[in-house]
Amino acid sequence: MAAEESRPTACTGSSLLQPVSELTNLPLDQVNFVVCQLCALLSAFWFRLFLHPSKTSPFIRHAVATLLGLYFALFCFGWYALHFLVQSGLTYGVMILTGVEHMHKYCLLVAISYLSLCQITRVYVFDYGMYSADFTGPMMVITQKITSLAFEIHDGMARKEEHLTPGQKILAIRRMPSLLEYFSYNCNFLGILAGPTCSYNDYIAFIEGDPRRHRDQDADRKSNCKLRQSEPSPNTEVVRKVATSFFCLLVFLSVCKVFPVERNIDDDFIASTPFYTRLVYLYLSMLTTRPKYYFVWTLADAINNAAGFGFNGYASDGSPRWDLISNLRILNIELATSFKVFLDNWNIQTAHWLKRVCYERCPYHPTAATFILSAMWHGAYPGYYLTFLTGIVITLAARAVRHNVRPHFLHSPSHKALYDVITWAATQIAICYTVVPFVLLSMGPSVKFYRSWYCSLHIGCVLLAMALPVKPRHLRLKDQQKSLLREPNKRPLEASDSSCSQKEKTT
Repeated sequence: MAAEESRPTACTGSSLLQPVSELTNLPLDQVNFVVCQLCALLSAFWFRLFLHPSKTSPFIRHAVATLLGLYFALFCFGWYALHFLVQSGLTYGVMILTGVEHMHKYCLLVAISYLSLCQITRVYVFDYGMYSADFTGPMMVITQKITSLAFEIHDGMARKEEHLTPGQKILAIRRMPSLLEYFSYNCNFLGILAGPTCSYNDYIAFIEGDPRRHRDQDADRKSNCKLRQSEPSPNTEVVRKVATSFFCLLVFLSVCKVFPVERNIDDDFIASTPFYTRLVYLYLSMLTTRPKYYFVWTLADAINNAAGFGFNGYASDGSPRWDLISNLRILNIELATSFKVFLDNWNIQTAHWLKRVCYERCPYHPTAATFILSAMWHGAYPGYYLTFLTGIVITLAARAVRHNVRPHFLHSPSHKALYDVITWAATQIAICYTVVPFVLLSMGPSVKFYRSWYCSLHIGCVLLAMALPVKPRHLRLKDQQKSLLREPNKRPLEASDSSCSQKEKTT
C-alpha cells in the first residue's frame, strides 16, 4: 500500500471528488472521469436545447463546445491536458506548412510519434502497470481525428474525384478548416474524454445543423425531407443507452473480481485444473472484462446523441437511427461467429479509422500493417503488441477457414446452424486467447500464459493459413468488380462505414 501511495500517477486533475473516491474505493481519476461524463451528458442536453443551430451561430457552438471540452479535460487530467492542445497545434502547423500533397503522411507520423512519446513516458517513467484513466486516452482519440482529417483533406484537395472510392468521396474535405473549427473538432466536450471519433464532415454538419447533407443520396431524399420537416428527438435513445451503460457498470463491479484474469497464469491453477475447466475459466475471465468498455463507449455515444449528434437517417420502419458514431454492438459481439464479425462490432470507429488510413491505402500486406498500426496506437505495453501480432495469424487462419470450409455447410439450415455453433465457440476462445496479453500488459505474464497453452492456437492458425488457399486481396477485389459489372442494375454498396447494413461482415 505504501508503495502505491508513493508512486506518481498519470492523473493530477482536481481533488474535489476525493471523498467520493474514498467512499466508493475507486481511483480518483476514474471518479473524475465518470463525473465529468455525467456533466457532459447534462451539458449536451443544454447544448441541443439552448444552442440549437436555429438559435445561434456555428461560431458560438464551436467556441462553447471547445471551452467545455478543455474544462473537462483540465478537471480530469490537470495540466497534462495541455498535451491535447500541443498535439493539435503541432499537426495544424504541419498541415499548413507541408501542403495538401503530403500533409497526410507527415500528420500521421507527427501525431503517432507524439502520442507514442507520451505513452512511453507514462508507462516507463511514471506508473508502469497501472490500468487506470490517463491523459493518453483522450490523445488516442485526438490522434485518430487529426490523421483522419489530414487524409480527408488530401482526398478532397489533392486527388482526382475519379480516383476516390465512394466512401472517400463522401468524407473528402474541399477546404482547410479554420483554427477554431480544427480545435472544436479535436477537443469538443462531446468526445474529448472517451470519443468516439467521427469524420470532420459529420461533425461540421452537426454544428451547422444539417447532419445528413453530405451523406444523402437519391434514395435518401425522402428521409432528408422528413428530417427537415421534423427533427427527430434523441431522448428515447439516450435513456436506453444510459440505462445500458450503467447496467454494464453494475455487472462489471459485481463480477470483475470473481474471475480475475491473472488466475489464468497462476501456477497452482495451471497444474491442478483440467484442460476443459481452464478453457471455461478463460472464457469467463475475459467475458467479465468487457462490460467496462461497454459502459464507457455506450455512455459516450449517449452524450453525443443528447447533443443531437449521431443521427443516421431512418430505418425501414420509419424510426430514427442514432448509430452514426456508435462504437460497439453488444449482442453482435457476444454472438459473433467469426473473428472479423467480432472486430467489426468492437470499437467500431477505431476499426473505421484503421480501414480508412491504413488498410485501404497500404499496397502491401494491409492486414499486417493495420494490426501493427493498431498496436502502436494503443500504447507501449508489450502485451498490446503480442495481442495484435497474434491477431494477424488468427485473422489469416479465420479467413482461410471461412473461404474453404463454410461453403460446405450452406446446403441446409441444420448444417448452417451447426457451423454457426462451432464457429461461435471457436471465435470466443480465439478472442480470449488473443486478448489475454492486452489485459496482462507485461511481457513476462503474457508469454507465461501462451506457454501454458503450448502456443497451440498460434501453431494451429499458422498451419491452417499455410494449408488452405485464399485468393490475394487484389484478386478478390477484381472478382467483386466483375460481379458488379454482371449486375448493372444493382446499386453498389456505399462505403459509409457508419451503417451496419452497409458493411459486409461475412467476408
